[in-house]
Amino acid sequence: MASTPSLSPLRMTRPELAVFVSGVTSMGLEILAGRMIAPEFGSSIYTWGSIIGVFLAALSLGYHRGGKQAEQASNDRLVRVFIATAAYIAGVILLGDLFLQSMAGLPLPSRFASLPAITLLFGPPTYLLGYISPYAAELSGRSEVGAASGHVYAVGTIGSIVGAFATTFVLIPSLSVPQIGLVLGVISVATAVHIARPNVSRHEVYWSVGVSLLLVVATMSGGLGLDSAGTTVYHTQTAYQELRVVDAGDTRTLYLDGQPHSAMDLDDPTRHVFDYTSYFHVPFLLSDDIDRVLFVGGGGFTGPRVFNEMYPNVTVDVVEIDPEVVSVSKQYFGVEESDRLNIYTMDGRQYLRETNQTYDLIVLDAYRKDKVPFELTTVEFMRLTSERLDEDGILFANVISAPSGPASQFYRAEYKTMNRVYPQVYSFPTAGSVVVQNIEVVATKDATLVTRDELQARNQHRDVGIDLAAELSSYRNDEPTDDVPLLRDDRAPIDSLLDPMVGQRYVIQQTNESETNASDANATAQIAVAA
Repeated sequence: MASTPSLSPLRMTRPELAVFVSGVTSMGLEILAGRMIAPEFGSSIYTWGSIIGVFLAALSLGYHRGGKQAEQASNDRLVRVFIATAAYIAGVILLGDLFLQSMAGLPLPSRFASLPAITLLFGPPTYLLGYISPYAAELSGRSEVGAASGHVYAVGTIGSIVGAFATTFVLIPSLSVPQIGLVLGVISVATAVHIARPNVSRHEVYWSVGVSLLLVVATMSGGLGLDSAGTTVYHTQTAYQELRVVDAGDTRTLYLDGQPHSAMDLDDPTRHVFDYTSYFHVPFLLSDDIDRVLFVGGGGFTGPRVFNEMYPNVTVDVVEIDPEVVSVSKQYFGVEESDRLNIYTMDGRQYLRETNQTYDLIVLDAYRKDKVPFELTTVEFMRLTSERLDEDGILFANVISAPSGPASQFYRAEYKTMNRVYPQVYSFPTAGSVVVQNIEVVATKDATLVTRDELQARNQHRDVGIDLAAELSSYRNDEPTDDVPLLRDDRAPIDSLLDPMVGQRYVIQQTNESETNASDANATAQIAVAA
């Protein structure tokens, strides 16, 4: 039965409301998909391209099938579509993480690894939402096909805009993934009930109540899946990433999008839990005049906190783009601002562009295995760091890559880019093999080459608070870079350089928890993180 067109621009007819809500829900699910997929498959351009492609394909198929059945359109059919969509969303909340973890092991090319999971998780509800627009056009009561279609798709697009902004700026910064799913599911159920009014059938009541209860139960369960080892003490979705603080024994670890980023020994906060953070002290062997340090990227503030404790004459500035990371570091990792520790919440490149401060050492700790801000990798950025360093300043970059083989492309491209600006570049792989690992790249404005033997001699005679003999043994100073690009602002193919690492183990050297002093710092164990 056709509905009467709305006479007021502020009051929607039921078909118009259905189209508007379908736009809100489909766009909300699309953005939510990015957050759910990232911990298992990363958030590269390939992942986002797959998400966008699947959603467009599913909507197109829904439009097509809905259009063929439009003559049978009714309010009851709209109700069933929204109830079915809400029920599927409840399943995504409850089983999504477990499903994604099981799909991560499929033997597929890395670029397409996320495609089956995205299709099966988000294709069906998006397909169902595609039915709404042709149904609504049929029920609009307009005799002109073009006018009806144009009006319906305009309303749907407005709904998508609202869904995009609301999910991005309100829901994700405020709620967890299950809670966002609950909001989208409840909106679908509420729309179904409103469309069915005033003659809501008993069958529709049962389904609405049942699906609503399923949504609540799924949300309260937090979803089924293999959680990070340990007890989660804090979990949130920030504007930039999923953030989780996990306690396992005496170790507290910060996970960003499912990857361990920083760790702290609760009994000995200045101990280096992840061995790669020990390499942060290598610059003190290359220069005996480091008084002011800038960290680009805060995480759990392991480096800044240790520098503050070990070097009383050093002032540390930290630039961290995510305000929630700063808040968590203060609440859960014991970080306190002071005259010697200053925190700036902003983009690292923006800070370097705007500040007048110069530094003896800049530590670039903003890269992740699957998510690298390209603007912090380019030759233009390296020139900017050089301008903000004193004449004998040092740039230290914590790169996650492999030291050789196909998965080394990002490391070697970054090495090549840094070497274009700095006369000497040294690197120190941390895991002693060709696996994906933390590789510490150190660039100096001093053109004098310092050999491995010279560094080892300085390590024996210069007190930098930690024995670095083992770390220095992985010294490298000459890398093949002819087959990798120079990274520039106008061409930095980061995603294609990171692509060979998808599906590879990410190995982090972890220091022996039984250490009691710096002389035992060479005792390490490996932990492998699933990619």
